[in-house]
Parts: sequence; structure tokens; C-alpha cells
Amino acid sequence: MPIRHCIVHLIDKNPDGTPAVLHARDSELAKSEAIENMLADLNESYNAKQGKAWGFFHAESGAHPFIGWLKEYLNSALDFTTFSRTAVEHLQRMMEESNLSTGGHVLFAHYQQGMTDYLAIALLHHSEGVAVTDELDVTPSRHLDLGKLHLAARINVSEWQNNKQSKQYISFIKGKNGKKVSEYFRDFIGCQEGVDGPGETRTLLKAFSDFVESEDLPDESAREKTKTLVDYASSQAKLGEPMGLEELSGLIDEDRPKAFFDHIRNKDYGLSPEIPMDKRTLNQFRRFTGRAEGLSISFEAHLLGDKIEYDEASSTLIIKGLPTQLTDQLKRR
Repeated sequence: MPIRHCIVHLIDKNPDGTPAVLHARDSELAKSEAIENMLADLNESYNAKQGKAWGFFHAESGAHPFIGWLKEYLNSALDFTTFSRTAVEHLQRMMEESNLSTGGHVLFAHYQQGMTDYLAIALLHHSEGVAVTDELDVTPSRHLDLGKLHLAARINVSEWQNNKQSKQYISFIKGKNGKKVSEYFRDFIGCQEGVDGPGETRTLLKAFSDFVESEDLPDESAREKTKTLVDYASSQAKLGEPMGLEELSGLIDEDRPKAFFDHIRNKDYGLSPEIPMDKRTLNQFRRFTGRAEGLSISFEAHLLGDKIEYDEASSTLIIKGLPTQLTDQLKRR
């Protein structure tokens, strides 16, 4: 993961309404193994986050100036340090106006992953802990808590520059600390939501279920294709990349690599060629599960309507083809 530029500033702001104080670094960070490890950990934490949204830039304006500064930096009219300083000053003002966020260290990182350029921006906080020194003394220690990442965004710079029709080259954490908190950070970037990740994911899974049904596949084949979809979606989510429908189609059926893609196109599900996978929706697709009063039920979603029937009126399940191990236990009982 080649790092082009990286810098960290500090906005000191308490939730008591006192003015935010900016401590800006005057030069970018020198490349080091520690920075590479930090950015790798940040990416891992960011990719694992559920509840992300995808979108694109608003037009440049006084309300949304970030895109203009980013263009100037990429066109070499601003150096990276000046670009980040200008942007963090804007973030400081927005913090004071909204009074919704405490401060923290603000990371700007321009890096390359594969052939793609990214710009990551994250508000980082510390956790208190302890460490053991070389002299075997125990001492207080502070470290960046990358696991608790609440405000962050990542811009796919390559896609933004090369695909003018895209509406999903920015991703950002919607956050659990209240809608207004994540909205002020989204507004700092100047981003508007362009793709409904959960909705697109639900549509894709519906298309897949329809495809499996239309193909009248045996249970084993249906399970294999379901696993292929889930594994591919999970691997893309881990990389922070969207799912390519043509690539997925080829994985689902190597003998007929266009079959699933043609099914999606012919049925007009309205899906984009690439969609960001929502992990929460995907996890719900894997299995239906429930547990209560000594009863535990779990089954793969594609079995519903085939080996498993659900009667909503009577709140009952009918299970066909019980496992031999279970039937043997029931007979002995």
C-alpha cells in the first residue's frame, strides 16, 4: 500500500461549548513502518464497519468548498500540507457551529491500493491503557483506538476522476452517535448519498434467489452458489471494494459465466454494474436463526419454501428431510 502523503492535525474541543483549538502540523509525516501499520489497521477497521453509506460530491460552492481544495491539490496548485491545513480549519469551524462533536486527531492520508488512488480522512481518538517498560515497570500508556472509528470517509480518487457518472466513489461511516453527528462530517466532505447500500444489497439477494428458483437447482448446487456469493461479497467488503456483477456472475456459474448477469439485466432489477455490499443485510441472508426456551433453529435462507415451509398465521415451521442424526435421537427417545 504505497503512501503518497500522510499528515495528522489535532482539534482540541470539549463538549462544554468552549471554542475549538487547532494544533496544525506544518509538514507531512515522513514515511515509516509505523505509519504503514497504522494505515493498514485503519483500513481494516474501516472496511469492517457496518452502517456505511456511499455517495458523490455536491457541486463546488461556498457551502461545499472541500471539492475545490481537493482539485487544487490534485492539480498541484496546493501542496498536501496546505490542502490538509485548509480542510482541517474548515472542519474546526463546522465543529464549533454544530457543537455536536468532541475534537480529536484528524488524519489525512493519500495512498494507493493496487492501481487505485484513495484519500482517507478520519477523526481519531485515544484509549488509556498500560504498558510494561524495558525496565519491567508498569506505566500509563495512550494509543490510537482504531477499533472505535465513528467519523471517517474514504474517497476513491481514481473513480472520481475517471468515471463522471459514478455516484458511489465516496464512502463514509453513518455512525451510531446520532444522525446529526455523521451528517456534519458528511457535509464537511461535501458528499451526498448516491447509492442505497442496504437497498441495493437486498435487491441483489432477491435477484439471486429468483435466479436459483428459475434454474430449479438441486439443494447442493444452490448451497454452493449461495456460499460463492457470500464469500465473494465478504472478500470485497474486507477490501472495501464494491461487488462487480459480471465478476460475481462468472464465479457463480463458471460454465455459464453470463447466466446470472443476463438474468439481472433481462429482469430489469435496476442494479448498477457495481454495488457496495451492506454487511448487515448480507449476514441476514446467510441464515435464519432463532433461540428461545431451550429451542434453537438455524437454517440457510434458500431452504425456505423448499425443505422448510413457514405458516405465518399459525406461526409454525414445517421441516422436511430431517437430518438422520436427529431422527435417530427422536426414535430412541
